[in-house]
Formats: sequence, structure tokens, C-alpha cells
Amino acid sequence: MQYLKNNPDDMQQLANQIQSWALELGFQQFGISNTDLSQAEQKLINWLEQGYHGDMDWMQRHGTKRSRPDELHPETIRILSVRMDYWPEHSQSAWQTLADTSKGYVSRYALGRDYHKLMRHRLQKLADKMKTVIGEFGYRVFVDSAPVLEKPLAEKAGLGWIGKHTNLIQKESGSWFFLGEIYTDLPLPTQTHTSHNHCGTCQSCIEACPTQAIIAPYKLDARLCISYLTIEHKGSIPIELRSKMGNRIYGCDDCQLVCPWNRFSQASQEMDFSARHHLDDISLIELFNWEAHEFEQRMQGSAIRRIGYEKWMRNIAVALGNAETSPQIVEALQTHSNHKSELIKEHVLWALAQHSPS
Repeated sequence: MQYLKNNPDDMQQLANQIQSWALELGFQQFGISNTDLSQAEQKLINWLEQGYHGDMDWMQRHGTKRSRPDELHPETIRILSVRMDYWPEHSQSAWQTLADTSKGYVSRYALGRDYHKLMRHRLQKLADKMKTVIGEFGYRVFVDSAPVLEKPLAEKAGLGWIGKHTNLIQKESGSWFFLGEIYTDLPLPTQTHTSHNHCGTCQSCIEACPTQAIIAPYKLDARLCISYLTIEHKGSIPIELRSKMGNRIYGCDDCQLVCPWNRFSQASQEMDFSARHHLDDISLIELFNWEAHEFEQRMQGSAIRRIGYEKWMRNIAVALGNAETSPQIVEALQTHSNHKSELIKEHVLWALAQHSPS
């Protein structure tokens, strides 16, 4: 059947068909929104003016392209938003790993293969299926790959609400999921949703944040956030925050781990999201002993690889400084105490100082 763009009934049928295809392709939810992000734009402007983005200059570099989809991709009038669950089914308990200071904690989303390629490939398949019934149309696929306000768009499309920790929450599925979008010029019907915020009086995420980065409900100071510090931040980690980072070496999940709505989350059936190289249960010393070429080889196809070896070692050094003192940890740190990288060396010397008798 060929669908006509100027026929509302055809567009409704097409929207229903796209939703069926999205679920068949492994997405857990699908929604359609318009491009009006005026409220989100003002919040973004205020957030940037406060400097809460830290080193993330790209957050303001693109001007209003982030909040005005038709500036990013001309003639866009609709956004197709999808979600894909990622909690790895057979991974070691997050709380157990966090409690063992000899182990390194990696955010659950990064334990497996990089989600960007997988989701882009699925979204492209969805677009290709759309072409078979609509013919050529204007579109562009995004998976955290351009200035896109994915959470406000997903909220508008009915995929959930933005919680006090600033992550999207879905009432029946929690928050352990990725988001992706297709910007399109198709006049598809937007789905009418009554947007309810179900956080209520709960403050669990705010209270659980190790660095108090959630400075107010729905307001995050990225400069304090462990995910930012271990992934985006380029230089030295502020000394006053290092001891609060514990053994978190890539990202932080605490605000989601304590969220009551994640009682309803489902484990992902995507094998690519299963933990690789025992990253869900591996000692800091073993990771610290990786040479640069080992890091590059083992992190091939992982989201972790993009931070580079130097920041990876910086993060592990801090975690070793926070670990329970042992001769093995001190020895591992001393091995790198004269590292050629000043960034790594600085954090190693700090960590050694944490294990020296006062």
C-alpha cells in the first residue's frame, strides 16, 4: 500500500505501521512529537548561563540547533522517538560492585558494546521500511550524535517524564534505557499524551548523589557529576571531589539505582549489551595494569574507548586512592608514580598519599 502525505488517514495508518515495525526491530517504545521545544530551550539557556555544563562547550556551540529541530535538519516537522532498554541481564550486582573498593564500577550502560551503532542501524532499518511504503522522504537518524534535546523530545512523544535527576523515567519500565530519534518532514499525527510527573515528594536521587550534583529537583550541576568527571572532563579531577567518587571509574548510576521506578525495569534481551571483559566484576589493579595498546584493543567497540587511555588511568588512580589500603594497591600505584603523563602522575601521587600514614 502506498501512503499519501496529504491524507491524514494515511498518515495515521503509517504511524501505526511504524510503531509496529519499531517494536519488531527491538525497540521497547515509540512515540511521535512536534518540534516545539520552547520551554526546554529556555531551561537550556538558563542552565548554560549558570555554567553548569563545565567543559562541555559543544552544549552551546551549536546555538539554537539543539532546541529547534528544523534548524538542525531543515523542513523537519515531526520527531520519531524510540527507547531501547539496556540493563544487562546477567551482570554482577551493581550494589555489590560499589561496595567492594577493590573493584572498578562501570556504569551499566557501558558494560557491553557501544549502543550508538546498534541503535543507528536499527533506526536506519526503520527508515528503510518507511521508504517502502511512502517512497523517498526527508529524514535524518540521530543517536546521541548531534545537538538533539532527546529527553524533552521523548517526554513530548509520551515515552516518560524527566525526573528530578534529569533522566527520563517510564512508569512501567524505569529509566535504564537509551533514546534515539528520526527527524522527518512527514506530517505524521502527534500522539496526544497527558504528561504526568510521578516523582512526587521522593528525594531519593538527590540524597543518594555522592557529590550532591543534583543541586535542586530537576537541576544538575554537571561539574559535580561523577559521570561528567570521569567521561567528559578533560583535566585534573578537583581534589575535593576525588574521595567522593569511590570506585566509580566510568560513569555513575547511583541516582538511578535508588529510583523506586526502577523496580519495574526489565533486563535487556540484546546480547550486545551484556558485560564484556568482566567489566561488571573486575579488580582495579587488573585494569590499572593494562598498557595503552591493551586498552585500545579491549575497548574496541565500547563507548568507553572514546575517553582515551589517559583519562581511563586517571579515573582508576582516583579509585585506587579510595580503596582499602593493601600492599598490592600501593605497589600498583608506585609502578605508575613516575608516569610520562602528567595527568596520570598527578592522580597517582594523590592516591599514594591517601595510603600513607598521616
